[in-house]
Amino acid sequence: MSGLFRKEVHPDHLVLLNTNTARRNALSPEYYDGLLDGLAEAAKTPEITAVVLTGEGDYFCSGGDLNLLKERRNMTLEERKAAIGKLHDLIRAIRSCPKPVICAVEGGAAGAGLSIALACDMVVSAKRATFTLAYVKAGLVPDGGVTHALMNALPRGTVSKMALLGTPLTAERLYDLGVLTELADPGGALSAAKALVAKVAAGPENAIAAIKGLLTSAETAKLDVQLDAERDAMAEALGGEEARRGIAAILNKTRPVFRD
Repeated sequence: MSGLFRKEVHPDHLVLLNTNTARRNALSPEYYDGLLDGLAEAAKTPEITAVVLTGEGDYFCSGGDLNLLKERRNMTLEERKAAIGKLHDLIRAIRSCPKPVICAVEGGAAGAGLSIALACDMVVSAKRATFTLAYVKAGLVPDGGVTHALMNALPRGTVSKMALLGTPLTAERLYDLGVLTELADPGGALSAAKALVAKVAAGPENAIAAIKGLLTSAETAKLDVQLDAERDAMAEALGGEEARRGIAAILNKTRPVFRD
């Protein structure tokens, strides 16, 4: 990889970093490829319990690189769709990864950077961070599933203000609205995210993967479909080793240990 992406391997998790600090960690092909590879590695590695996405320096991600977007104007319509499809493949990979993906935001997230953050299962943000959909100021429209994520989480008027006017929202405001998982002091987002990793690592791996899948499907599934999915997942979990350990521990009033 070039200097625009770095992977840190820890005993129980991966930290995947955007290191394009010269452009406030704008997205790059190297970042797409590195992130997809890292998520695939996490999915197939039993020792990895979670993935942390963050950006090097004092900003998480400023979204698409305007210089690259300028070049794409010369592409055909189908070529432009294919290029945007790479971002969407990344969003799908984050959502479908069986391990929890935690985002650590310093400074802020804008455009597709916000799309990536909101695709994660949990978002830890520095209190002073800001979140922006600035597409309209460049004559562009949101992508990366951000309209879906925001409209499922916020009132239409709030989302319209962000999308139609490009008005930023503060981390504290989004936390109050339930979009963010935790707030941290400036410089402490990554440490707070790793504290969440420790909690995930102590939990039942298979059950957590199933819960993540249910939360994702619940956003769009009809009730009967979701009930069937919950029935199947619960029946599978109940017959597993994790449930045996968990139920026994609770009945014995001890702390459950899910991993040897």
